[in-house]
Amino acid sequence: MKRRRTALLAVTALLAAAFTALPAAQAGADEVEQVRNGTFDTTADPWWTSNVTAGLSDGRLCADVPGGTANRWDSAIGQNDITLVKGESYRFSFKASGSPEGHVVRAIVGLQVSPYDTWYETSPQLTPSGDGYSYTFTSPVDTSQAQVAFQVGGAADAWRICLDDVSLLGGVPPEVYEPDTGPRVRVNQAGYLPGGPKNATLVTDSTTRLPWQLRNAGGRTVAHGWTVPRGTDVSSAQNVQSIDFGAYRTRGKDFTLVADGETSRPFDIGTQVYEELRRDSLKYYYTQRSGIAISDALRPGYGRPAGHLDTAPNQGDAHVPCQPGLCDYTLDVTGGWYDAGDHGKYVVNGGIATWELLSTYERSLHARTGEPGRLGDGSLALPESGNKVPDVLDEARWELEFLLKMQVPDGQPLAGMAHSKVHDAQWTGLPLLPSEDPQKRELHAPTTQATLNLAATAAQAARLYRPYDRAFAARALTAARKAWAAALAHPTTYPDPNDGTGGGAYPDDDATDEFYWASAELYLTTGEKQFADHVLGSPLHTADIFGGLGFDWGRTAAAGRLDLATVPSRLPGRDKVRRSVTRAADTYLATARSQPYGMPYAPDGNRYDWGSNAQVLNNAHVIATAYDLTGAAKYRDAAVQSMDYVLGRNALNISYVTGYGEVAAHNEHSRWYAHELDPALPNPPKGTLAGGPNSSIQDPYAQSRLLGCVGQFCYIDDIQSWSTNETAINWNAALAWMASFVADQR
Repeated sequence: MKRRRTALLAVTALLAAAFTALPAAQAGADEVEQVRNGTFDTTADPWWTSNVTAGLSDGRLCADVPGGTANRWDSAIGQNDITLVKGESYRFSFKASGSPEGHVVRAIVGLQVSPYDTWYETSPQLTPSGDGYSYTFTSPVDTSQAQVAFQVGGAADAWRICLDDVSLLGGVPPEVYEPDTGPRVRVNQAGYLPGGPKNATLVTDSTTRLPWQLRNAGGRTVAHGWTVPRGTDVSSAQNVQSIDFGAYRTRGKDFTLVADGETSRPFDIGTQVYEELRRDSLKYYYTQRSGIAISDALRPGYGRPAGHLDTAPNQGDAHVPCQPGLCDYTLDVTGGWYDAGDHGKYVVNGGIATWELLSTYERSLHARTGEPGRLGDGSLALPESGNKVPDVLDEARWELEFLLKMQVPDGQPLAGMAHSKVHDAQWTGLPLLPSEDPQKRELHAPTTQATLNLAATAAQAARLYRPYDRAFAARALTAARKAWAAALAHPTTYPDPNDGTGGGAYPDDDATDEFYWASAELYLTTGEKQFADHVLGSPLHTADIFGGLGFDWGRTAAAGRLDLATVPSRLPGRDKVRRSVTRAADTYLATARSQPYGMPYAPDGNRYDWGSNAQVLNNAHVIATAYDLTGAAKYRDAAVQSMDYVLGRNALNISYVTGYGEVAAHNEHSRWYAHELDPALPNPPKGTLAGGPNSSIQDPYAQSRLLGCVGQFCYIDDIQSWSTNETAINWNAALAWMASFVADQR
């Protein structure tokens, strides 16, 4: 299986010196204290300090922290040589005060040597009077080189922290995490279309049907009916019943559903919310931009300096070298979008994200309900607004220009190929504004997959930008042809699955799907026989390429098939291509009908995958395309209903889209949307999609809270949970495409 691989969070060069410490206590079945001298009664040994002035005061360790440092780890207090046992639970507790009020300490348990993995962290905001803090986590490793550290840098002004009763107690019972799921009636908290499907899910012990009432904002019952028992839902292990109130079509705000003594969270019936979501999900990309200052006037609360423009402490993206031994040139790779919660920029993830944004616009040109004017100039409040180019094309071009820069120059070995990614040499910690990233940037090896992503998106761009900028369209097509030729010459140059230091590895050992996608885009743009022949000759052209997990950066054949089905062409057998999409939609439709929560997603073994929310939406994308092809209402309704899941009709009763719904995800993993760790920074912008449930729970924080989780419950809205709660450009592209489709169904 192809999947993104992300390393554990790390901090850069946390400390300059290590101190001699006493032997660590051995953890066992009984409760055993791992920290030595956490009470500071007579001495500070064996604690170390870095860039603070510390001493004992009234039985506490107090430190004066200088102002003007850039990062949390620039000033710290800690203790090394602590032993952890894999699978054992620990209670990490301490007392702390901070003066003046409002300062935050990042308290971690992690590795004391490079790469400084972090296994647990918390960032409480301190008060002058002081408070006690206690947390339970499970160690993911066996090590005798663990460290307890309190990172206190990153403040503009000097301040003072005092610590006492620091403890890391092993052998404690693991903490049982029980999420607050609110009322047992689960609805789409954002809203339903007046003429669209309206379904809800009731969690109940009852096995017989129950009455329900739909109430308006004034509390008056405006519709009623009976639930339909569904039994035990595999995805959540809950006994559930379904509610269908689709016959009610009156618009309004703050409706609620009442059943089994429970009242749902409020929701609207109307169309405006999806117009807003279409815009917000696309406006997300501006604040992900690299190489440009983000205007606070355009995005109030999100203004920040430009990142990676060769301004200290950045080492910049204007003259980036390859990893040692790969090449002897540098490239200007400024611009583009930061991929996810880190500062890396990846061609394969940028490629699929750019394709889906361009396809959002291209659908508006060809679909029966498409309205290109709603994606037009001025719709997204961008710096480029007013240039007579649709804003969605302006935004996608910011990434396209970066993708073009990643092409290996003429005269070099592998000329025409595309470097796979550019990112920091080492993992950085949280929080960290792009402009404050001090790490060296490196180009990573060119790959066949990255090269074909460039070929596909540049070819698609060539046909869409031609009415607005013929020179750019021609440049994009030239680059696409060059990339295609280079990929044919180097068809098996795959990414190194172990290349995951400082950024995601994006391993992929098969480029057949990328060849199919790129040849499809080149054919649709040029109409040339050479590309048609490759499309028709590909083993994927007649294969069932629409799997249960949907398409994503590692499964791109569907991108080519969907465009071959919807973009006008003279491809022989095009009717069969279109029928293959409707057959796939029928499969997803059957899945959605079998799921009491109504989503077209039922992974094998109930093993939710990384980024499952985007996979739900991309499966819905296929269903929606079947509606565009056939006009059949069953496809439209199923596609629209799929939005219910990400907007609150799920086992956790949470909207996975920031700013939409009464209870919504807002602590997504990001280095600069990091309000949870630094109150001076914002939460992710409205319209940001969280990755969603992930049964593998790869990050230590999720492992400390979610061990044994079932399907939909493998999620936690915490910035530390990068495996369940990251934000990413390809996931938001899935949201944007589907939000635009639903907004068009008025």
